[in-house]
Amino acid sequence: MMAGLQTAKKDLRRRMRNVLQSIPSESIVSQCRAKTATNKLFALTEYQHAKRIGVYLSMPSGELSTTAIVQDALSQGKEVFVPYIHNVESPQATQKISIMDMLALESMEEFTSLVPDKWGIPSLSEAQVATRRNCLGGTGVSTREDDPSNMGVYGLDLIVMPGMAFDEGFRRLGHGKGYYDHFLTRYSKDAAQSTTTTPKMPLLVALSLREQMLSAAEEVPVTTHDWPVDVVIVGDDRCLIRQR
Repeated sequence: MMAGLQTAKKDLRRRMRNVLQSIPSESIVSQCRAKTATNKLFALTEYQHAKRIGVYLSMPSGELSTTAIVQDALSQGKEVFVPYIHNVESPQATQKISIMDMLALESMEEFTSLVPDKWGIPSLSEAQVATRRNCLGGTGVSTREDDPSNMGVYGLDLIVMPGMAFDEGFRRLGHGKGYYDHFLTRYSKDAAQSTTTTPKMPLLVALSLREQMLSAAEEVPVTTHDWPVDVVIVGDDRCLIRQR
């Protein structure tokens, strides 16, 4: 069964790559420029009340831009945390594995100075992360896959997530590395172990180009390790909200 699901995921990713490559650049530009999706996000009560948010930094093409979100959040005095991918020791494996931490972005000036990685995504450099606040507690990156944190002090109120495809059942197809699902699993374990706060997961908001949204008859194949999102905001003015 698991093998069948993984095959279905690979097939959908292959299909979505073809879809994304065939989207006229004007369609993506118009969906980003209209700011329909970002305005839907800004209208959410949870976003307005959020003090600490995580947000993906967008690729040059193939997904909705998050630049306006970073700018708005910082201008409102929200703390903004962005993904940083790195290798750590895994207690279950003899080799290092790649995981994601969410580290603080200090200003819009810093954002505009970030150097694009091989996918064109603005990224913090290795030299920048050592003293950077980690949303899971402390500073710098996690040193192990199961690195403990201090969720009583830290955490996030909302995370803006990317993906390759989404459906009306709030299922999300990632790019295949599992970074966000793994991060959320670590986060949930830390939240459950916190003795100083009531365990609470951040609101998960996905941004989708209209071409990434599957038809009502289709579903994204998922496993028990895949996290559903709470909100799907689409570039064509749709905003789907799941009952929590």
